[in-house]
Amino acid sequence: MAGVTTGEHLAWADEMRVGLVSVVRRVWAPVGVKVRQKVQQVRQWRYLVVAIEVWAGRLWWCWTDTMRSEETVGVVRGWQQNTDLKAVVWDGAPSHRSGVVQEVGFPLVQQPAYAPELNPAERFFEELRRVVEGKVYDSLAAKVAALEAELRQWDADPERMSQLVGWSWIMNTLNQLPHSQLFVA
Repeated sequence: MAGVTTGEHLAWADEMRVGLVSVVRRVWAPVGVKVRQKVQQVRQWRYLVVAIEVWAGRLWWCWTDTMRSEETVGVVRGWQQNTDLKAVVWDGAPSHRSGVVQEVGFPLVQQPAYAPELNPAERFFEELRRVVEGKVYDSLAAKVAALEAELRQWDADPERMSQLVGWSWIMNTLNQLPHSQLFVA
């Protein structure tokens, strides 16, 4: 068991698949004007893994080529070694629950199944998609670069991040806990 003080060093995490298969977005147009959007159908992607410390509005991210357990182990080890996070809350994806990931010894709290509305990282992904989707990119690297620029902007503004993901039910719950009394397995 690892102790986590009231919200500090506790992050919510998830991953977002980023690829070149276009998503058509709704856009405004004058009445009677037909909107035509370019689309791509290239089956190439990477995964953006994000951890957000809601309390402080801090953001960590990395890129993986797959969501296999072997790559997820590297992500979890990175959180363990390179951040001051004490625990991460995320969904029950198979790679998150795998034995090799659990063996790392980093506290991972599993969210209920089919409940993305409980994960602030999903709300952050909506903002990222709003910026990059509906456009055609020359390459996957160009789309990743566009996302990297957006991630750096969010990372530089913790207050903006806290406003986006600092949901009242999370903050109220964390504020009600006595210091050093939040424990995760």
